Amino acid sequence: MVKPPLTLAVDLGGTRMRAGLVRDGGELVVRRAEATPRGAACPDALMALVGDILADERVDRAVIGVPGRVDHRAGRLEYAPNLPPHWPESLDEESLSGRLGLPISLANDADLAAVGEAYFGAARGHTDVVYLTISTGIGAGVVLDRRLVTGTRSWAEVGHTVLEHAAGLRGEPASFEDLGSGTALAQRAARAGLPPDGARIVALVHDGDPEAIRVWDDLVSVICTGVINLAHLFTPSAIVLGGGVGRNGDLLIAPVREALELRGPRGLPTPIEVLVAELGDDAALVGAAGWLRAREAPCHG
Repeated sequence: MVKPPLTLAVDLGGTRMRAGLVRDGGELVVRRAEATPRGAACPDALMALVGDILADERVDRAVIGVPGRVDHRAGRLEYAPNLPPHWPESLDEESLSGRLGLPISLANDADLAAVGEAYFGAARGHTDVVYLTISTGIGAGVVLDRRLVTGTRSWAEVGHTVLEHAAGLRGEPASFEDLGSGTALAQRAARAGLPPDGARIVALVHDGDPEAIRVWDDLVSVICTGVINLAHLFTPSAIVLGGGVGRNGDLLIAPVREALELRGPRGLPTPIEVLVAELGDDAALVGAAGWLRAREAPCHG
């Protein structure tokens, strides 16, 4: 009996690279992860990661997630500040397809994760979904009417939107990412004399440490503002919070829901549901299984 073809899924990050094989239903059947070798050439690092996977299985296509802006028409990565600086020029669909011997799709990693959570994860019962990842940086992907929101380029670079106008004019931290990311949490903690580690801060909050609670609440206030902006932009039925910070649902869900009730879209027949991502670090890998469907789904708007 011939095995059904699988999709090769790759998630290239500045710190870690992940690869796996996924079935059309979102089942991740093979998974590998390695540190990103910042001194290596990109094609060589990619082949080292996926070579043995391709040798053992029938694969008919590949989807490669990257932490930056993708030009879908040209099939190339345009800008990715967190990857090794010599990598973006090698990340184009044509050359990678020749190297791997497969049809290749490049995708923004947050877009891929949004498809994963919308099709197979926490928001699989919803048609209109915003996925927000809050980790070292902040990113987002949007699925409306089961279709990924994108144009010539990948969209929803919400981390770079400005939340503090006056601070921005002074050249100070002003963006959503500057103020609401895991990096921002570490910086706030260090200024307060606390360990600059997100997991340690969360543990201290659970222990009732008043200074940690103050630092955390400041961060949550920023996150709430960013979520409110996304809610007004896209009016989804669900917002999924992911990333190392975003997955702390016991500390985030209630304040985010309250903020949406106070300042979110008015007059909706049902409140926007706030969910914690289910797929964890594998959201982008799993999303590869739904990538073509999410790009090609008919629009009904």
